[in-house]
Amino acid sequence: MKQYWEIFLVFFKIGAFTFGGGYAMIPLIRNEVVDKKGWLEDEEFMDMLAIAQSIPGPIALNTALFVGSKRLGFKGSLFSGAGVILPSFIVILLIALVFTQFKDNPVVERIFKGIRPAVVALIVSPLFSLGKSAGVKWKNLWIPIVVALAVWQLNISPMYIVLTAIFLGITHFIYLKKRVNK
Repeated sequence: MKQYWEIFLVFFKIGAFTFGGGYAMIPLIRNEVVDKKGWLEDEEFMDMLAIAQSIPGPIALNTALFVGSKRLGFKGSLFSGAGVILPSFIVILLIALVFTQFKDNPVVERIFKGIRPAVVALIVSPLFSLGKSAGVKWKNLWIPIVVALAVWQLNISPMYIVLTAIFLGITHFIYLKKRVNK
């Protein structure tokens, strides 16, 4: 039973002290389960992260469920999932109880505006370490920058960006396939 509470506390701590959602939690999860606890190898974590991103649901929860299942089976996934969800649930509940009293307070507004850049940094930081682990070539860094600028400055819907990326990916794959077959 001690192992279940250990995995619960690891994910509770991650859920409680991470602002910015699932992508901001990734470096903390990786640090805990790969570096500190040794529950997963780095390559296995990267594979699990790819799966967690591709299935429906919050990435932090999907990651917690995978780690819990891998470590302790079904019960482990229940404990890790509860651990990562419970802090957010408690915080949202408390905010809902008191937010109406403070929503127009200029200090509260400034605090939330001040947190935004930190959240962006928490999301961007793991992208570099994950990109390095995945073997991403940094000469292609212009692609996400152009996409971000297109969404932000030109108000292009991310849906069109995704559809364009799918089309270009398929076209590139067909081109490479034809090139190999020659």
